[in-house]
Amino acid sequence: MKHCANTAHILMPKSNIDLHKWSVVACDQYTSQPDYWNETAKIVGDSISSLHLILPEVYLENSNTPQYIEKIHKTMNEYIKNNVFSALPEGMMLIARDTGKTRKGLVLQFDLEEYDYKLGSKSKIRPTEKTVEERIPPRLAVRDGASIEIPHIMIMIDDPDRKIIEPIYQKRDTFSKLYDVELMQDGGHITGWFIPKSDETENILNMLDELSDPKIFSEKYNTSIDTPVLPFAVGDGNHSMATAKAYWENIKPTLSEDEKLNHPARFILAELVNIHDESIIIEPIHRILFDVDIENLFQSAFKFFESKNAKCKIVDSSNLNNPNLHAFPFKTKDKDGMLLIENSSYALPIASIQTFLDEYISKNHNTKIDYIHGDDVLSDLSSKDNSIGFFMPTPKKEDLFRGVIFDGVLPRKTFSMGDAREKRFYMEAKMIIK
Repeated sequence: MKHCANTAHILMPKSNIDLHKWSVVACDQYTSQPDYWNETAKIVGDSISSLHLILPEVYLENSNTPQYIEKIHKTMNEYIKNNVFSALPEGMMLIARDTGKTRKGLVLQFDLEEYDYKLGSKSKIRPTEKTVEERIPPRLAVRDGASIEIPHIMIMIDDPDRKIIEPIYQKRDTFSKLYDVELMQDGGHITGWFIPKSDETENILNMLDELSDPKIFSEKYNTSIDTPVLPFAVGDGNHSMATAKAYWENIKPTLSEDEKLNHPARFILAELVNIHDESIIIEPIHRILFDVDIENLFQSAFKFFESKNAKCKIVDSSNLNNPNLHAFPFKTKDKDGMLLIENSSYALPIASIQTFLDEYISKNHNTKIDYIHGDDVLSDLSSKDNSIGFFMPTPKKEDLFRGVIFDGVLPRKTFSMGDAREKRFYMEAKMIIK
């Protein structure tokens, strides 16, 4: 296959299906809010719905999970037998998701042979965060035995000039509109247009291929020409993507060489989104430590960064114009200040401090760390005894790719990219068995 991303044979619910009830939010959202999923179940009832084809992760640890998964597989087969789906001609879907601002995307299939979630991966598709392999087996149980997939994965491209997705969106009225529906539970509105395989789609795929051009890549990120290119970064659904990869690696040895080339399980559907889309709001996630000896923390920071051939100091304020300086305002009950790290080996500031905090927590078991949204919340929590809050800088969109390119993967909780209701809702499907 020529392209890393390509057109697909997409399955869509037939026109008589109520898409408001069909489409539910990604299974890895609202994992601490069973009430959300209970309400979703009430809305759906016995209607044909993607809810019956997924395992919401809020229920992942339940004792009846094996029975739940068995029912999912049975329902998939029933939906196929009862012709719930229409098989579209080969092509791609153009998506507009409105939750206040409109996110534009393209639903394509991606070659899992071009994806690797292992640390140190040099593949063309890589995760943005560390994959916790212990999280794969329970998810693999859902995919193993499934006849179709209805993925919620979002894959990002770094296209600051908006040359790929945005121009095709401007031509949306020339394509066939397949759905236009209000999503449940404050999920906003979604519209989808089908683009059949054509010169139009080939032009899109060729532009995506240019993201893998070593010369263009090295100039864009100021790297050496032999730096492994990164055209695609998994933004949402990292563990679902990893599960699909694990499943493919499991069945691949059972296939002939010809079967390996085009087996449907080799490819996964995902929505492609430009990180520079105006709807993508990148917000920092701050750090707070509780039950911490603050003086010990600072002394430990000085020693840690000295061991990494970097410098660390505490000041009242900072000149942030120094490109070799990573600066973190902090707040305690008695003091406001700035932690400065100079000549860090990490590309992203957040990687510098998170690496230290991880080591500190591992050695000081009474100290707890939490991840906080919002300056005011962090300030309030930091005013308590034996607590310190670190304010993280807002990541630049282009730095998210740079972090993966230069640091391997981003530290956990690097950024927030929309709230739960803005995540992908299930809509399109694809066969994964022959």
